[in-house]
Order: sequence, then structure tokens, then C-alpha cells
Amino acid sequence: MQAMETLAHLLGSSQPVLDKGFVRLIDVMGDDTRIVQAARVSYGEGTKTVREDAALIDYLMRHRHTSPFEMVEFTFHIKAPILVIRQWFRHRTASVNEISARYSVMKDEFFLPSPAELRAQSNKNKQVGEGGLPEEAAHQAHTRIAESQQRAYQEYQALLELGVARELAREVLPVGLYSEFYWKQNLHNLLHFLRLRLDWHAQAEIRAYAEAVAHFVRQAVPLAWTSFEEHVLGGTQLSRSELEALRPLLDQDKVRLALKNAGLSTSRIQEALDKLFPQG
Repeated sequence: MQAMETLAHLLGSSQPVLDKGFVRLIDVMGDDTRIVQAARVSYGEGTKTVREDAALIDYLMRHRHTSPFEMVEFTFHIKAPILVIRQWFRHRTASVNEISARYSVMKDEFFLPSPAELRAQSNKNKQVGEGGLPEEAAHQAHTRIAESQQRAYQEYQALLELGVARELAREVLPVGLYSEFYWKQNLHNLLHFLRLRLDWHAQAEIRAYAEAVAHFVRQAVPLAWTSFEEHVLGGTQLSRSELEALRPLLDQDKVRLALKNAGLSTSRIQEALDKLFPQG
């Protein structure tokens, strides 16, 4: 009952993102109970306690049994700059429908980062920006971006007034333009999206959208989200070479005691030991 009330409260609500964007939750099919039911192939309610449900979901998450998580689906309405959408659509596991500039006249809405949000190009990584610009350079850059966006939209309007088809007139619009789309995704693939886009390596702008999406997911499926934080967001994976290098430095009895003191269950302790000290 509480889960249903939570979902009802969330549906239709929005999280603002960047200067003009948003993430709006349109629909959710299923919750933590659906994951448990799918895993047990059972449709009865009240047959297990919340604690048992949490333990089962946690087991599924850490052992990568993904299909039960696919039984839950989210639909979002997103408003984002095209530069963010281009990255977003690289995740090819969702059903997507975006506003079409062939049929619609695009609004005069652009993402305009503040001077403080403008980043310098990284000297180490050609793909990313890091650190702020000097104050004067940041203000000049901010002004140039704003003026170029205004000029671009004026040219777009002029082309439309000349009778140029919308599908061709749009070519003068920059990737800072806001667009909108519906995005339907099952929970398994949604969590994969969040694993990548919540990471500090992700571009700040799409990370802001991932945080807005996560705001809804953690409330809609709190048990799954807790396990996701524990085993995915807060966990890591070591390579064979890394394990072989570290294993001689570890004392199995001390590791066992440390895991017990951390509050892990007996089965979780054994799973951890099997990872670090495999038999055979």
C-alpha cells in the first residue's frame, strides 16, 4: 500500500535540470514487489516479509540475475539540450520518441551555462573539460555563446519566413538547443544507464540528468536501489592481475574478521572470501 501511494505521488512530478530542462516521471510499471514476484514466479502477495524480499533482491543484484529487474519499466518525459541527448541516445536499450523539427518549429530555448559553469579543456584527456576558466575569459565566453545562440535562432526564423522547409531550416540550429523526448526503459537497463552517467567521469550536464532520474528510481524501487548502491555504485571490480598482486598481501582470517565486523551475513562473508581466495 505504501509503495502504491509513493508511486501515485511521484507520477507527473518533475525535477528541474540545468537552466531550462527537466525530468518528469510519466509512468512506472511495477515496483520491488514485481521484481520479487518475477524471481519467485509467484503472483501472491504477503507470502514473504519485506526483509526477505530485500534479501532476495540483494542476492539477484550481486549475482547479476538481471531478468527480474526487467519486469519493472519507467517512462520519463525529458527536456534537455541536444548535446546531452546525443550522449543519452547512445544507450540503445530504450524506446524513445523525440520532438521532430521536421514537423514542429523549435522554440527559442538554449542551454546557456553561467560563467562559473564553463569548463576549461583538459590537458590530459581530449574528451573532457575540467576546472574553471579565468574570470574574464569565462564572462567573454558566456557572452559569445549567448550571442551566437541568438544569431542562430534569428537565421532559423529568417529561413522559415523565406519558405524554407522546416526539415532544412533546422540545420542552422546549434546543439545547445533544447529538445524533448519520451524515454521508456526497463529497470535493468535503466540502472546500467545510471551506473555510467552518475560516474564522475560522465559529462557534468548529463550527470545532472542522471541524478534527476535517480531521484525517482530510488523512491519507486527502494529495495532495488539500496542493493544497486551497495553492489554497483559503491562497489568495484578487480582484474585477474590485480587480484593476483593483492592476494599474497591478505590474511584470510583477518579478512574474515573484518567482514564480520562490517556486519555482513555469513553467506556474504563466504561469497567475499570465495572472490579473494578461490579454491582450486
